[in-house]
Amino acid sequence: RPLGIYGISLGLMNLLYYQALSRIPLGIATAIEFTGPLAVSIAYSRQAIDFCWAALAAGGLILLTPIAHAQTGLDPWGVIFALAAGGCWALYIVFGRNAGASHGSRTVAFGSLISASFVVPIGIAAAGSALLSPTVLGLGLVVAVLSTALPYPLEMAALTRLPARTFGVLMSGEPAIGALFGFAFLGQRLSTQQAAAIAMIILASVGTVATRRGK
Repeated sequence: RPLGIYGISLGLMNLLYYQALSRIPLGIATAIEFTGPLAVSIAYSRQAIDFCWAALAAGGLILLTPIAHAQTGLDPWGVIFALAAGGCWALYIVFGRNAGASHGSRTVAFGSLISASFVVPIGIAAAGSALLSPTVLGLGLVVAVLSTALPYPLEMAALTRLPARTFGVLMSGEPAIGALFGFAFLGQRLSTQQAAAIAMIILASVGTVATRRGK
């Protein structure tokens, strides 16, 4: 059962996230989706300090979100899709850890097959033969390697070694890493507010590990 829920949540998480991206700005969609991992870190907390780290990470994510520059009247379905993706992300963390403990390195492969079993038909229904275009197939292969084949096995290795609450807060460092890569490779400079947000997220990530008790 954990493997089945892990596979379903994996497919739905990505499907819902891209549905959100088609309706609301990327920064806002990502920040809303991160409510999932943050909720996991709070749900699994055993110390008052854990809530402080989660709040600090949430504050950093809010500062990274370009809400002030977003158009008024966000598409409500975009917000709903992003929230649903966050809920699937929470399930992915919880059940992925359980499935990884039982199935090890095979978990990602099995989970991907389960998710593909219902996501691929949706793609075929939406795009049909356009999916067979050499350009689409080539770009799809690159996206598949960089977004699934490499990161998910690494995440699974982390899930089987870290408490779910710790993993949830550590995952909140993704926007910070994205901002740093944008600066290094795309020349996207960080404002003072964005730099402060990155520092808050990194501090929360370090703090939740440093102050945890037991496993």
